[in-house]
Amino acid sequence: MNQKPKSSFDDVLLAISQGRDRTNLLKKQEQKTIAFLVQYIPSWVSSNMLTGVGFFGNVVVFVSFILGKTVDEKFLLMGVAGFAISWFGDSLDGRIAYYRNKPRKWYGFSLDLVVDWIGIVLVGLGFIVYAPQGLSKILGYAFIVLYGLEIIIALLRYKISGEYSIDAGKLSPTEARIGISLFLVLEVIFHGTLIYMAGLADLILALSNFLEFKKLARIADRRDEEENKKNISKMPDIKAK
Repeated sequence: MNQKPKSSFDDVLLAISQGRDRTNLLKKQEQKTIAFLVQYIPSWVSSNMLTGVGFFGNVVVFVSFILGKTVDEKFLLMGVAGFAISWFGDSLDGRIAYYRNKPRKWYGFSLDLVVDWIGIVLVGLGFIVYAPQGLSKILGYAFIVLYGLEIIIALLRYKISGEYSIDAGKLSPTEARIGISLFLVLEVIFHGTLIYMAGLADLILALSNFLEFKKLARIADRRDEEENKKNISKMPDIKAK
């Protein structure tokens, strides 16, 4: 039996926004969609189950690349469904916990990072299998490396500033899923375009990482200055002795 809404929409929106600062382009639309969905997730569906659903979506994307290569290109459209499933599970697993007032901040944080990384590796490997021989296969490898770097930057930001965000400026996994889904559709219609789109995606991801690291470096530098001032103030005045 599905859960019935138990509070106002604004209250739900506030509850699911806890512990996460969003800056992405679609943040308002996404948060409202999540706030609506969490109210109707059956009570027997746990956060861990939703994490599994999100991972399954990445498996579907991986399989779509394999079938697109070995059977028919039209199987790439499975990847669009896979990304939708991935978004559903990945976006709701932590938010449902906050909505139910049963957050598991550190457990969820650890599980999400590991599962997301494995899922991204699967998607990248699927592209590598689908891509023709030569330089184009490197694009899939570059995607894995650049996405991994984005995760590292997010973790460093959390360590240095205490603020955790899954977004890199105006981009987030949501925009990435939508963009790659569009690339898959274009590849089915215009064969060969996926390689160029993958190159463009890598370029955007590399630029985003560079800009986010510049911001992180400034934050780290300010923290060093603040900590150095505190340390100096605590040092004994040798001249006074």
